[in-house]
Amino acid sequence: MKPFTISTSLLLILFIAACSNPPALDTPGLQQPEIIGVDISKYQGEVDFKQLKAAGITYVFVKASEGNTYQDPTFVRNFAKAKQAGLTVSAYHFYESNDAPQSQLDNFTQLVTLSAGDLPPVVDIEKLHMQDDMMLTHHLQSYLSGLEKHYGVKPIIYTGLNFANQHVTEFAQYPLWIAEYGRTQPTLPSGWSSWTFWQWSQSHTLKGINGQVDADRFNGTAANFSKLLIK
Repeated sequence: MKPFTISTSLLLILFIAACSNPPALDTPGLQQPEIIGVDISKYQGEVDFKQLKAAGITYVFVKASEGNTYQDPTFVRNFAKAKQAGLTVSAYHFYESNDAPQSQLDNFTQLVTLSAGDLPPVVDIEKLHMQDDMMLTHHLQSYLSGLEKHYGVKPIIYTGLNFANQHVTEFAQYPLWIAEYGRTQPTLPSGWSSWTFWQWSQSHTLKGINGQVDADRFNGTAANFSKLLIK
């Protein structure tokens, strides 16, 4: 059998091809996959969290409480089943500006236990009752400080763009979850230099949920997401 030889011209062709097609792995500038989640309450009914996980959902914000006394009747079930399905979880409180911050804090903390690996707690602040704006900054700060003391982590603020610009510009030290729809990127309210979560849809559909659901995006990489979790 004659020995196999490679001509100089063939070697040159192979060298040029290799230089023209570098490996795709570890290439800087590649777009990171989006980290998508949903927020739910009793209005979503029975949720199949395993199907959500299979559909690519990473995290779930679960409504826990509202005002002084209301507690979502599906919270305990939703929170536990989302965790069992391997989803990252958080809980949110709908803040009522005409209720005392301490009683609202008690309502939430007596219901919600957060652990290592969970997202920080969320305060949903998006409406005012008549003339409550005069004490809103003081009362909301009291509530946020109470959350941080109880859970040992800075809470997240959920709000809309217009409300944020009018009433909560002084809270930009907290991670922002902004609600804004029909855009390719959210608009930052005054005070904030970045957003952490963006509720980009109120009418998303997914296997595992009957009807529509709010959909959210995280602003960052998987490593950034991991840093945000309770330690």
